[in-house]
Amino acid sequence: MQPKVDFKNIYTGSQALEKAPKIYGIQTGIEGLDDLFFIVKEEKGKLIKKTLGGLPAYSVINITGVNDTGKSLMAEQFAIEQAHKGSKVVFVTVESPANFVAASLQIRATAMGYNFKDFEDNFILIDAASSYNLRENIPDLLATLAYVISTYKARFTVIDSVTGLFESKEMFARAIVRRLFNFMKSWYQTSIIVSQKRSGHEELTAEAAGGYAVGHIVDGTIVLAKELIDSQYKSKIYKKPLGDIVRLFRIDGCRLSGHDTKTHFLEITESGLVKIKEPISGGEEI
Repeated sequence: MQPKVDFKNIYTGSQALEKAPKIYGIQTGIEGLDDLFFIVKEEKGKLIKKTLGGLPAYSVINITGVNDTGKSLMAEQFAIEQAHKGSKVVFVTVESPANFVAASLQIRATAMGYNFKDFEDNFILIDAASSYNLRENIPDLLATLAYVISTYKARFTVIDSVTGLFESKEMFARAIVRRLFNFMKSWYQTSIIVSQKRSGHEELTAEAAGGYAVGHIVDGTIVLAKELIDSQYKSKIYKKPLGDIVRLFRIDGCRLSGHDTKTHFLEITESGLVKIKEPISGGEEI
């Protein structure tokens, strides 16, 4: 078959900009995170770095790490913050049934000082954990997502976790993530997707189960890690006693805005909230 030119997908710069949304910050509800994203503006002939005040709007951000590093907590805090502000949030749960996720969201909201009853119906949960069809059939999942987003006028989507959509077929991970990414862009969603790392992956790399497919395709990746203090060397570096566990946080790239590049300590509080703390190397935060 003779190759054909696809004229409908050719744009000049100005034509593309006509469809481009304005990028602004979306507050995450996660202490210490929002000021780590920034933009550069020109003022009086000088370029000035200004905090974005949250995740870039319309971005698809991947949160990855091994278990017990705070990935789902971060995703839930983000979802609760948007729902509390009055936005509809689609929560695609792939790991745990919807009723258990709703209970977790309620607990998390209470820890954040919010009355869950006031905004509980701003969440629309899609239970792919209980549905083999939604978990294994991406076209049906996307059709369900499209229905929910259009019906409820949702602006935010969380998927926890995307790894569950290709756990038995990792060779298709790239294709699945690409379809989800294109879908989120076409529906102008600001989206958090959670992905799992294998225990053998280097702690602070963006690689997730399925290889680098997830991190390569999305707009940005947040990497979480934990480390046991089992040597004097680590004790000295992290300034923690032997036997402690430190959790770490790093932003591994973001296409839509500038970002802090340091590795930070991460804390999971007794009430189950994630906080981003100071950089491990010290120095000024943005």
